[in-house]
Amino acid sequence: MTRKVLIAANDTRGAKNAVEKFMGLASWCRPESVVLLYVEKYDASFLMDEMLGDSELSELKAALEGTEYQEAMDRRARKTLERYKKLCEDNGITDVKTVVKVGHPAEEIINTAREEGVDMIVLGSRGKRFSPLMMGSVSREVANGAEVPVLLIK
Repeated sequence: MTRKVLIAANDTRGAKNAVEKFMGLASWCRPESVVLLYVEKYDASFLMDEMLGDSELSELKAALEGTEYQEAMDRRARKTLERYKKLCEDNGITDVKTVVKVGHPAEEIINTAREEGVDMIVLGSRGKRFSPLMMGSVSREVANGAEVPVLLIK
């Protein structure tokens, strides 16, 4: 039985599809609780984003704290999480925790899964990348690096 599930939730079509399809599965696997994780990612080219190390990302976070840009990102994250939380509750899952983190999505998903002690990770299998070769890199990284089962939903 899957007691606690982490769902990677963002405002992409792939994430929306994954959450909706998982809710259809939730009736038979009936998780006791769900952690909805939204990872804020600063808008930069994918190449620059991949080159940012932890110290550079920390400096960028500090520089953006309290700015209109950060406030807009936070509003977007809250709105997205509220929508998915309501979907969970409408499907009988009342123990829903929402978490917002900033960083590299795959790393934050894996780290949050470990911190929250989840039994399974659910995420969409496609991201917004420019090249077909790069599509789905977050889901691949999570599937390869997670310590718990990962359900990838197309």
